[in-house]
Amino acid sequence: MIPLDLTADREGERLDAFLARSVPDLTRSAAQRLLERGAVTLRGRAAKKNDKTRLGDTLTVCLPEPQPVDLVPQDIPLDVIYEDDDVIVVNKPVGLVVHPAPGHPDGTLVNALLYHCGTSLSGINGELRPGIVHRIDRDTSGLIVAAKNDRAHLALAAQLQDHSLARVYEAVAVGGFREDCGTVDAPIGRHPVDRKKMAVDRKNGREAVTHWSVLARYPGYTHVECRLETGRTHQIRVHLASIGHPLLGDTVYGSKKPWPGLAGQCLHARRLRFVHPSTGEPLELECPLPDWFRDVLEKLEH
Repeated sequence: MIPLDLTADREGERLDAFLARSVPDLTRSAAQRLLERGAVTLRGRAAKKNDKTRLGDTLTVCLPEPQPVDLVPQDIPLDVIYEDDDVIVVNKPVGLVVHPAPGHPDGTLVNALLYHCGTSLSGINGELRPGIVHRIDRDTSGLIVAAKNDRAHLALAAQLQDHSLARVYEAVAVGGFREDCGTVDAPIGRHPVDRKKMAVDRKNGREAVTHWSVLARYPGYTHVECRLETGRTHQIRVHLASIGHPLLGDTVYGSKKPWPGLAGQCLHARRLRFVHPSTGEPLELECPLPDWFRDVLEKLEH
C-alpha cells in the first residue's frame, strides 16, 4: 500500500467527497471502497465515509499498489519539452488521446510514454493512467506533465490539491468580452441529461474556478488567456460557454457547425508551473502556439 497524507481545506465535507476531490482520478465510489476497507485514517482511527472533515485535519490514505500494466508500449513521436529522472513534460498535439478508454484502447499518450520511459513511470493511478498527473482533452493541445516515480507523483498530486500547480491556456472564444479580465467561479458536474457532457451545477458540482484575461479582440471573437485554479473535466470550455462565450470550434458546448481547419475547440495549454519534486525549485515551462492556432488568429486578423 502507498500512504498519502492529505490536509482538509474545508469544514464539514464528507470524507468520500473530500477524497474524490483531492486525489487525482479517484472517483467517489472508489473513495468509498477505500473507506470501507479501512484504508483511510482520521484522528487516529479508521475513518467512515460519512465522517466530516474539520479544517486542518490530516488524513492518511493507503492507496493500493498498482497492478501490472497491461498496455502495449508504442513508438509514437513525442515533443518532449522537459525531462529528468522525476518528471517528463510533453507538448501534446491535437488528436492524441491521453489515456486508454472505450473506443481508444491504444495509440494514446500513455502508450507513447510507456515506450519512451520504459518502466520508469509512476503507477499510483493504476494500469490505465501510469504516470499521468493531470489530463487535457483529445482536441486540446499543449503541455502535460507525467511522473516517473511514485514520490514525484504524490508531490505533484499535492500541488494539484493546493492549486500551486499552475496551468495557463490560450483560447479563442466566440463574442466580445465587455471587461478585460474576470473570474468564473462556478461548480462543475455531469450534465443532468447528456452524461457525456459537463455543466455548471451549483447544487452537486465540484468547485471550479477559471481566471480569464483578454489578449486580443477581433470582430465577433476574442483571444483570451485562461488560468486554472482547479482542474475539472472540460473546465474552460464549460465556464466560458456558461458566460456566453463558447470556444471557437467547440461543437459540444458551442455551435454545432465546425470551424474550417479546426479538429475541435481552439484551446492550447501554453504554460505550466510547478515545484520540482526533488529540488524544491520552481519550474516554469512554455510551448509556442501551434501552427493551426496561429492560422486561426491570422484569419481573424484579416
